[in-house]
Amino acid sequence: METPRIQQVEFEGARGPVSPGRSAAIIEKLESNAGDTDILQKHLAVEQAINSDSPLVLGNKLALLQDGPATYQAMFAAIRAAKDHINLETYIFEDDDIGRKFADLLLERQAAGVQVNLVYDSVGCLNTPKEFFGRLSAGGIRVLEFNPINPLAGNKKEWLLNNRDHRKLLLVDGRVAFVGGINISNTYSSRPSSGSGRDENAKTTGWRDTHLQIEGPVVAEFQKLFLDTWRKQKGPPLAEKNYFPKLVRQGDEIVRAIGSAYDEPHSLIYLTLLSAIDHAEQRVYLTNAYFAPDPQLLEALIGTAQRGVDVKLILPSRTDSWAVFHAGRSHYSKLLRAGVKIYERRGAVMHSKTASIDGVWSTIGSTNLDWRSFLHNDELNAVILGHDFSRQMDAMFAKDLAESDAIDLDRWKHRSLLFRLKEWGARFVEYWL
Repeated sequence: METPRIQQVEFEGARGPVSPGRSAAIIEKLESNAGDTDILQKHLAVEQAINSDSPLVLGNKLALLQDGPATYQAMFAAIRAAKDHINLETYIFEDDDIGRKFADLLLERQAAGVQVNLVYDSVGCLNTPKEFFGRLSAGGIRVLEFNPINPLAGNKKEWLLNNRDHRKLLLVDGRVAFVGGINISNTYSSRPSSGSGRDENAKTTGWRDTHLQIEGPVVAEFQKLFLDTWRKQKGPPLAEKNYFPKLVRQGDEIVRAIGSAYDEPHSLIYLTLLSAIDHAEQRVYLTNAYFAPDPQLLEALIGTAQRGVDVKLILPSRTDSWAVFHAGRSHYSKLLRAGVKIYERRGAVMHSKTASIDGVWSTIGSTNLDWRSFLHNDELNAVILGHDFSRQMDAMFAKDLAESDAIDLDRWKHRSLLFRLKEWGARFVEYWL
């Protein structure tokens, strides 16, 4: 791809669009504080060009949250501090210890005058009793079921069983946002452990996941995405609350909020990731839970590795979806021959959806590297531009790498016939997984 000119980069701050002169000064300051200035410039330009409708927002503070316990602790603290409203969008909301703790806290804040609005996915919450959500509704919480499985339920004329809301988004008072891969479930309550076991039993293993806490002006962009989902799903009228408070600078991070939806012609998250990979010069580090790549992503990974870029993937060695697991493994030989390095995380179910590219471009969100995320789901990611946060991402990647086993091409060629048959079968259905 041809690299866009750096003059195209525009920023937004707490007071709206930043002037061209101020934008140029920001870029100059970024350059003076960074080592690989050309790489930073290029990724800023590429990020601006791929999606000009979603702004690059200045002045944000980020906290990288690893695994369920740390994420839930931060979420509970934010919920307890809520004064105006709480907006929650989640794929899974289970009726278990963690789910009930969330429910009790939300009902407590609702009773205190804080309006709570909840979007949950009908398929993701298939095992959650309707009485669980009924209790929330009875307590005054506005509850919206995304694309109900029951074709007679909901307010929409279309029955869209295959189109799911896979987003994980918590917004508190329009000032704090949480995004990432963690659902509301006891599954995420245990931390990963070191180990060398290679079974596929995901029920008794800790889950390795990543979330992000955000404060600053970009929170308004995440709020817009939540309210847009509520509108498109024809939810009940929302209470009059201060959904867009005046936001001020909280830190130094540049963040873009990117949402993709099933009814859009292209996934902006997918296009953004492909573009960042295609323009990588030094390294591409990806961790992902469900790896069933389409031809474009395969081509991008292979082409980038063949250009001499260090491409590393950390994928699961244990899974809760054998079909996706084996569909992904069916591509290993082709990737390994091209120079892509593949590792499988041991001692945990790898559920993170992250990328760190060239030490300047990062993303955390709900999007998997599979057909379902790219074509059928509503997804949500945060993209972060800058060296400081990328250093944290690279350190996290190195930690996961130390707990992973490298896949050796020669040994992989001698895997069992049973594995090959599973891979062959999974490839036939990977579009629908």
